[in-house]
Amino acid sequence: QVQLVESGGGLVQAGGSLRLSCAASGSIFSISAMGWYRQAPGKQRELVAVITSGGSTNYADSVQGRFTISRDNAKNTVYLQMNSLKPEDTAVYYCNADPRPWRSMIYWGKGTLVTVSS
Repeated sequence: QVQLVESGGGLVQAGGSLRLSCAASGSIFSISAMGWYRQAPGKQRELVAVITSGGSTNYADSVQGRFTISRDNAKNTVYLQMNSLKPEDTAVYYCNADPRPWRSMIYWGKGTLVTVSS
C-alpha cells in the first residue's frame, strides 16, 4: 500500500521561506515522477513543480526561480524548498507520485496548508 505524507506547512510572512517534505511508503518511489501541486480556496488544483525519476525538473511559471524541488531516493522523500513566499502562494500543497507507465495508478497525499501573510 502506497502512502504519501506531507509535512512542513505553516504560517509565514511574505518574503519568508518554508520547506515541505513528502515521505512515501511502498515500493514505487524510485520509479515515480514526484510532484507538488497546490489548491487555493476557490481555485483548481495546479501543478507547482515536478521531478522525474531521473532528476529532471519542471516548474510553474509563477514559482520559477523561487521554489526548488528535490528528491532523496534513499529516504523515499521529495522536498519543496519555497523562498520569497508571496501571499498568493497560500494554498494547500499536495504531494503526488506518478509511477506510470510502470504502474497504473497515481497517488496523492492529504495535503499540508501553507499560509503566507502580507
